[in-house]
Amino acid sequence: MERTYAMIKPDGVQRNLVGEIVRRIEAKGYKIVAMKMLQLTKEMAEEHYREHVGKPFYPGLVSYITSGPVIAMVLEGKNVVKGMRTLMGATNPADALPGTIRGDFGLDVGRNVIHGADSVESAAREMAIYFKPEELLSYSKAVEGWLYE
Repeated sequence: MERTYAMIKPDGVQRNLVGEIVRRIEAKGYKIVAMKMLQLTKEMAEEHYREHVGKPFYPGLVSYITSGPVIAMVLEGKNVVKGMRTLMGATNPADALPGTIRGDFGLDVGRNVIHGADSVESAAREMAIYFKPEELLSYSKAVEGWLYE
């Protein structure tokens, strides 16, 4: 099974959307193998968004993501990276379809409620920023036989 990193951003936490977002992830059938609430340090944010260094929006991005608590998660499932990207919707909520997390709850590209890794490689890099290997659980759920062939 594939793993990915997802994070409910400060606007999602402040707007009391954590339960609804987690509900949608679980309803899809993805397994949460790690989850915690934390306040990102500037160093964590800079490492997370290092590919955006030098872009005009970078300082605001770091400032925003460190402005309040986030929910960091590692999710597991078949093709979970691609599936989570679909479940989240387009980065710009104005382009996100209804029924997606960003389509239903996002209001602004800079306040789009949730982050998700865009590749297996990015997921591995991002997981390592927020979780130690021993924090990632491996377990079976009885429902798995009903989810996958």
